[in-house]
Amino acid sequence: MENFGPLMKRYRAKLKLASVLWLEGFREACCLHRVAIYCLRSKQLMIRTGQCFLLNGFIFLGSIFILRYLILPTLERILPFGVPDGYQEPCLSEMPIRLYAFLRLGLLQLIYALWFYPLYIFSFILSTIWYNDIAQFGLTVTEKSGPTNLALTSQKEPSTSQNATPVDKPTDLGRVMIGIAEQGYSVLLLTFFFLEVYLTGFVPYIGKALNFVLLSWMYAYYCFEYKWNFSSLSLDKRLDFFESNWAFFAGFGSPCVLAIFFFSPLVSYGVMAVLFPMFVLTAAGSDADSVVNTHKTKWGGEELGKLPIFYAADKLLMRILSLLPVEPQEQTSDKKSL
Repeated sequence: MENFGPLMKRYRAKLKLASVLWLEGFREACCLHRVAIYCLRSKQLMIRTGQCFLLNGFIFLGSIFILRYLILPTLERILPFGVPDGYQEPCLSEMPIRLYAFLRLGLLQLIYALWFYPLYIFSFILSTIWYNDIAQFGLTVTEKSGPTNLALTSQKEPSTSQNATPVDKPTDLGRVMIGIAEQGYSVLLLTFFFLEVYLTGFVPYIGKALNFVLLSWMYAYYCFEYKWNFSSLSLDKRLDFFESNWAFFAGFGSPCVLAIFFFSPLVSYGVMAVLFPMFVLTAAGSDADSVVNTHKTKWGGEELGKLPIFYAADKLLMRILSLLPVEPQEQTSDKKSL
């Protein structure tokens, strides 16, 4: 019982620190005034952000609005749900109702097949390209006021490798191959993590809460990944930084999830496609390392501890990759000698 008191005190301190870091992450994500400042400083950024808003906000969400409030009411008037006047016998009244229902369903599926699904694919591909441009232009603007600590840390690594021996120094081709491999592994890891997020939604009682938290982490990682990619931060370091400061990133991703959590999938995509560039720009202007270290210093250097957020996705991915047929190096060398 004597050791229980200090343990509870330390637990409360960690809980308070986690709450403070969560609020700081939430506040950093809500600093949307940075978007206006960065757009005023960069004409290219303003154009890309405007194009993203026009495609996803005006065209995509506008199409959903037209479907719900114009096309559907028109179809209900032309093909009503109720029994038309003059039909008194049940056998006669059921025929037009079924025919109208079939025609409504067929017309709606035709609209989705010819308009919404192609528009969704087109918006997804084009927005992905634009997000990369928006992040690049935003980081160019923020670099004028000085790079962040993470960028400085990642930029110091090549300078130390220059002092190494020529044998240890990787070639340019080797760096490119390592970068491609890390990027591919990151995409697969996030894909499996998204599957994990999707499955948690079916957990009874706590599924929605778990889904909200995991989605917050996922969107926060997406927002900061652009910044880390351009700063050449290695995958293991960005994952370690993310999992060590899980409370801050949970808070940063919460506004992203709150904006889409209660909408249908199509509307959620449209809203997120409009808001995501703004959160990418707020992440570009956020010095997460400095914010977290400042609050840790205020709390006497208290550490939250590393939370293995991507543990399940990483283990599943490594398990699947281990099943792939890989020829041993000894066999390949023997074949070359032959």
